[in-house]
Amino acid sequence: MKRLGAFDLGDLEVEVAQGSDSLWALVRKAGRGGVALRAVYGGGVELTCRKIAPDDGVAFCVDVDSSVGRHRVTFTSSADDLHRLRVEVRLTPSEPLVLPYVPRDLYPLDDRDDPTGATGQVEAAQRGVNSGLLYFRHDGPNFGNVLYFQNFTALNAFYRATGTTPKDTVGGQWPELGYLTPSPPTSGDEPPKPLAEGEEVVVSDAILVFRDWAADHEREMARQFLQMLGVAYKALKPPHPDYRDWVWRAEKTLQDLTDAPAATRRHYDHLYVMPYVDGEYPDAMVQMSVVAALHDYGKWRGEAVPLEARLMAGMERFYDPKLKTLRRYLPNVGKEKDADAVDAWYYYHPLLNLGRLALDGDEVAKDLLQRSVDYGIKAAHHFKYVWPIMYDVKDFAVKTQARNDDGLGQTDVSGIYAYVMLQMHQLTGEPQYVKEARAALDAARAMRFDLMYQANLTAWGAAACVRLWRITNDRQYLAQSYVYLASFFHNSQMWESQIGHAEHYSNFLGVTCLHDAPYMAIYECFDAFAAFQFYLADSGPDLEPAVRMLVSEYCKYALHRAWFYYPDQLPPDMLASEHQSGRIDRALSFPLEDLYGDGQIAGQIGQEIYGCGAAFIFATRSQHVVDGAPFRLFCNQFIRASERTGERALYIQLDGGETCPADLSLVRLARRKLPTPTLKSAWGDVIEPRTIRDDRIDYRVPAHGRLILSWT
Repeated sequence: MKRLGAFDLGDLEVEVAQGSDSLWALVRKAGRGGVALRAVYGGGVELTCRKIAPDDGVAFCVDVDSSVGRHRVTFTSSADDLHRLRVEVRLTPSEPLVLPYVPRDLYPLDDRDDPTGATGQVEAAQRGVNSGLLYFRHDGPNFGNVLYFQNFTALNAFYRATGTTPKDTVGGQWPELGYLTPSPPTSGDEPPKPLAEGEEVVVSDAILVFRDWAADHEREMARQFLQMLGVAYKALKPPHPDYRDWVWRAEKTLQDLTDAPAATRRHYDHLYVMPYVDGEYPDAMVQMSVVAALHDYGKWRGEAVPLEARLMAGMERFYDPKLKTLRRYLPNVGKEKDADAVDAWYYYHPLLNLGRLALDGDEVAKDLLQRSVDYGIKAAHHFKYVWPIMYDVKDFAVKTQARNDDGLGQTDVSGIYAYVMLQMHQLTGEPQYVKEARAALDAARAMRFDLMYQANLTAWGAAACVRLWRITNDRQYLAQSYVYLASFFHNSQMWESQIGHAEHYSNFLGVTCLHDAPYMAIYECFDAFAAFQFYLADSGPDLEPAVRMLVSEYCKYALHRAWFYYPDQLPPDMLASEHQSGRIDRALSFPLEDLYGDGQIAGQIGQEIYGCGAAFIFATRSQHVVDGAPFRLFCNQFIRASERTGERALYIQLDGGETCPADLSLVRLARRKLPTPTLKSAWGDVIEPRTIRDDRIDYRVPAHGRLILSWT
């Protein structure tokens, strides 16, 4: 190796060196090994390297000439808190170029720079087109934990030019790890797409985060993962979230729920919501999901939505007096459905929504919940808190045991079950329900990054952990919540795709609905958002700051991203023409089920009426009524506290990430005029508006801290 230079990264040293056909960054800790990152690969051809003067904020920069063109490699570093190294590689091809095979770029090293002597364990690697992350412990020698993050946002131009995607590109087998540049697809006589001659394109943007002391159990490993992911997140440039008028969307959705024939059916003289537009059969989960969202919307606007009571009246027909519980389907469900089959999570989710209504004083919901919950406990005991995918509601006979060859069932049902038990404890004060919640969460231990089966269930599991911690004062449940969240964010897309049809929507911080699903779904999105509101409210100042930031940022971008699930927001030619369920009607304000990070056509599953609760949930959490004022207050962060300190003065407390921004707007009410506002920070600094319109005044404010708003 030829040493080109070196720089410090806290207590680490980064050496940039030229090998026989590669440019390397060797990150070492004295006597404790390190990692080697291959920045440029010459494919067996010697490179010509030339150091160049770095720009401000850049630690090292080098130009590398090879047979394919010129690479510019830029190294930046941050030793604040956890150590972070970023290596960006830009390639300018010297002629039209089909990039040859490039091996993976990361190797752990022992104290003699030998990858074969290093030992460790990969905890998590990329799934599908989710974030390009790799998380591993390097404990032989004791180097610590490493998070590798490939910033796919910067690589959009490469993927578009070559017809590739970043699917399953970050991972590897020890000790050959990291990013594997995808090869252009070939089909028939069509040649692979080349990179254009003379046009610079980013071919790698690797971010590495290093941490001393690799933990030896899953809870601390999860906390450290979230902490390190938060450090990587701070290096990104997230897209700017737009203002979304979720109140307008909610009113339009309510009108379609009420009027559109495709949205509902009548059975037994009651009204039932269809799961999809003209698709499937009514079921208890769908009915209660819409009822709960309408309930929240009625509370928010100060007047119950009549449709809530009409839909709630039909819930009794799902109750089976012989089994003494809710069934999934009505008794008259079509013969093509197995009336006795129930997904494990489908059973508990309507109970959770009954619990939310019961805690709000709904006696009908409380009665139905209390008549059903014993069956749910019986099922939990039967399966020893480890649920299969699907079973027979009559006798618990397993119909589908596992999701795939790993033998795992619905691994996070324990979380939603625990949350229902804690609701029951809140309703009754009976300690047996706390005991049940403990047993379920304890049974989910040792799942590590396999804990997530379905995103919203994982989010409710995190909320259950924090709730249980508050009840028992046992901090291990706060730590257990990090295991749920690590699994959740492992499945996130922490990048903004411009591939294929994805140029028409945002996928940033979306989470795939299932652990192995290729798409993000609206139902899991807004249900996780609702769970995280409870999670953050219960957590308080003990919460790991990186966790607070990641959860809050997820919710902020959910408000922005979810808008694109509505087919009237997408070009007609990117909607699927064939669907798994029902049909798509762009005139109806119901969201599509599925959007794809790799830009596939949207709506392949269908148009989800059961996802329509998104509009009501987002409206009620982002738009805040200010009594007597001519405006509503919009904020894309949760407002943790507020107080009217005068007739025309208000303070609010935001609870987002310490280093993140939030958007705050004054939204004019109909037939009213916006006042002249003054917004100040807790320090008394005046915050100027970003934009002023006739109907809205927009501010950009810190996502964490106190604000004082006054108006004249």
